[in-house]
Amino acid sequence: MSPYAAFGLWFAFILANVALMLTLNRWLGPKPRPTALKLEPFECGATPVDTLNVKAVPIKYYAVAIVFILFDLETVFLFIWALGAQPLTGWLLATFGFFVFLLVLMLAYVWNSRLIEGVTE
Repeated sequence: MSPYAAFGLWFAFILANVALMLTLNRWLGPKPRPTALKLEPFECGATPVDTLNVKAVPIKYYAVAIVFILFDLETVFLFIWALGAQPLTGWLLATFGFFVFLLVLMLAYVWNSRLIEGVTE
């Protein structure tokens, strides 16, 4: 059997399993009836204090989230590089040095722009 056929069978089995689970849940699962209390914005039973209590998130949190994702991805790339660099040569060390140099530049930019300090104010 070719690898593509095995993958196709495995994928078809997974899709059939998901369809079976969703169908069984629809047929056998609980069917709650909506009540006036259940349809309120808060399900805990407390009456809402303000109808528009949604506040905007400050933009500085988005910058922190983007910086976190960037550094998180850089860490993943470092682990992949460490696993792939088995015969450690001078070229691999040079690419690692360049990668770490870019990482330090990113950290210096974040430090100088004070992205992290603005959140704690």
